Amino acid sequence: MNITVFLGAPGSGKGTQAKQLSESFGFTHLSTGDMLRAAIKQKLPVGLKAKSYMDQGNLVPDSVMIEVLEEALAPLKDTAKVILDGFPRTVPQAEALDKNQKTRVNRAINFQVPEKILISRLTGRRTCPNCGESYHLVFIPPIKADTCDKCATKLIQRTDDSEDVVQRRLDVFKTQNQGLLDYFSGQNKLMTLDADKPVTNIQSEILRVLER
Repeated sequence: MNITVFLGAPGSGKGTQAKQLSESFGFTHLSTGDMLRAAIKQKLPVGLKAKSYMDQGNLVPDSVMIEVLEEALAPLKDTAKVILDGFPRTVPQAEALDKNQKTRVNRAINFQVPEKILISRLTGRRTCPNCGESYHLVFIPPIKADTCDKCATKLIQRTDDSEDVVQRRLDVFKTQNQGLLDYFSGQNKLMTLDADKPVTNIQSEILRVLER
């Protein structure tokens, strides 16, 4: 199994790229949230174990997350090309992946975007509180300012998209991510790309790396 980890701050575009590669080129995209939701929905033992932590407001331990990942990988063929998005988040999680031949990472791609661009991307998001439609002041603006195109409800900015919260999220990310960059770099598995480019350009660069 060929496993690639996408590393990058919130707003760096790694989720968008992973989704497009999955839809267009046959990669299996596994994100932390999707894996957890699937395990819980299917009422798998590991899903119920993870839910017990989440219901108490606690983080799911690394050991349980590895189990969730193994469950998600189990039905895949040995020839599967897998992209992990949002996991690992810490060096202990990366080390846990490497202990198992089936979950061992082949390469890590770091999506590098200047912090001021990340802040602009994240703080520009707006959501309709009525129908849930998402917008962005720059990339997907509504036809009428601050108003949902679908139901004419006034758009809101989520609390976690406010500038002070975004800055805190980025600070936490930088602390955790540097350890991962050092870890994968030490194994000669790290590739860093400039993710402040058009989506199609970034995708072409990723494909060149993945096809090596």
